[in-house]
Amino acid sequence: MMQLDLKGKNILLTGASKGIGKGLAEFLMEMGATVAIHYNSHKASAEELVRKYDTSSQIFQADLEKESEVFRLFEEVTTEFGKIDAIILNAGVFLKHSTEQSAEEWLKTWKKTININLNSVGILTKLGIDHFREKGGGRFIYIGSRAVFRGETEEYLAYAASKGGLTSLARSVARSFGKENIKSFVVSPGFTRTAMAEQFIEQYGEERVLKEIALNELTKPEDLAPLVGLMCSGLMDHATGATIDVNAGSHIR
Repeated sequence: MMQLDLKGKNILLTGASKGIGKGLAEFLMEMGATVAIHYNSHKASAEELVRKYDTSSQIFQADLEKESEVFRLFEEVTTEFGKIDAIILNAGVFLKHSTEQSAEEWLKTWKKTININLNSVGILTKLGIDHFREKGGGRFIYIGSRAVFRGETEEYLAYAASKGGLTSLARSVARSFGKENIKSFVVSPGFTRTAMAEQFIEQYGEERVLKEIALNELTKPEDLAPLVGLMCSGLMDHATGATIDVNAGSHIR
């Protein structure tokens, strides 16, 4: 297994209790990082991660749909950890809202998706910039999506729009704050084998998903983890502003 020395690194990771976030948290803690494991409702899974690794990591609950809880999350993490070296903005929802719905129902899902996937990211970016300026620098890693570049189906317009905004934000942070030792990266996955993906597979079948990709198996969360670890380590700082695709060849730019 790839080895990185992340001892002494304090990392805030949103959406860390399941899916891609959990795979990232496992790798980062294996490499010695202390992780602020954010979760919304999967407390048991978050606690399991803390017990598994002796890294002084802690769990933090927040509903990222609510602005006040986003602010509270950041305050609690900085109070406990003192300094944050990297912020991984992973939490997100992939909610279906077909244009066949009424405008009112469609808009409910649009607002919820934008609040979680983009507004919370914007708040944590602003708070993170302030913190990194005070502490002498830091790194943002944004988990985007191939949907930004190839588009999504009509049921997921809000998701695609939110990830597009996130990607542009990440690039703007890289251009604007590099001189202040603040770096910013985007990891852009495609279909990744998570609980969320399993729901899609149950409905449409795995064959449909496999036909889209160039490899013989779906991407797993652990396939993204070494790249994110490198970004946190500082070994990729001169790639600041880059968007790196990890989508099993399903969309090549």
